[in-house]
Amino acid sequence: MPNLNAAIITVSDKGSRGERSDTSGPALCAILEADGWTIVHTEIVSDDLPNIEAALVHCSDTLKVPLTLTTGGTGFTQRDNTPEATKAVIERETPGFPELMRAESFKLTPNGILSRAVAGIRGGTIIINLPGSERAARECLGFILKPLKHAIVMTAHDSVEHN
Repeated sequence: MPNLNAAIITVSDKGSRGERSDTSGPALCAILEADGWTIVHTEIVSDDLPNIEAALVHCSDTLKVPLTLTTGGTGFTQRDNTPEATKAVIERETPGFPELMRAESFKLTPNGILSRAVAGIRGGTIIINLPGSERAARECLGFILKPLKHAIVMTAHDSVEHN
């Protein structure tokens, strides 16, 4: 089994300015840690595209973290830039994760389909966008947690074969 290291990036203008306490990032950390993951990096960035992109690239290219989760910035407002930043840095999309999250979220609330979350792979890192609300972020991570471990195994195996 490859290392189960992860990074959590909270995308929030107010959080990055210290005007709002981040609850979704720590909640995601707790879920992953309870499942055997090690959180090696957490960060809060503003909703600006360059900041989100830089944080994602840092986790993938510098830290080489197998999993990076974002929380926040996946809605419909002008400042919700997380999907666009993710698409700009990933090499391959992995649509199954956001499709499953939207389908399962819709079972809980019709607004579940309003998430614009995306997921993909950059190098050996799987990047997945989660909602910004703590409750929705926790629920969505729960929906994908089991297949996520298999994806990490496949990604790690692939990067070993190609090096």
